[in-house]
Amino acid sequence: MAALSMVLVGLVALEHVYILYMEMFGWETPRVRRSFGTTPEFARETRALAANQGLYNGFLAAGLIWGLL
Repeated sequence: MAALSMVLVGLVALEHVYILYMEMFGWETPRVRRSFGTTPEFARETRALAANQGLYNGFLAAGLIWGLL
């Protein structure tokens, strides 16, 4: 059971890393805009806010990885 929980926590950590990438680095790309349902103008105006959310997800991933180690 412990191994299963570690695998699941690892998957959640990877999900947070992917969200970090989307929000910090890919926010204005067509694929990410389509995922979040935003327009190019809205993405341009909210880039800093999205980067902040991406940083938050990065800290969540770091905490989960730290817990695994």
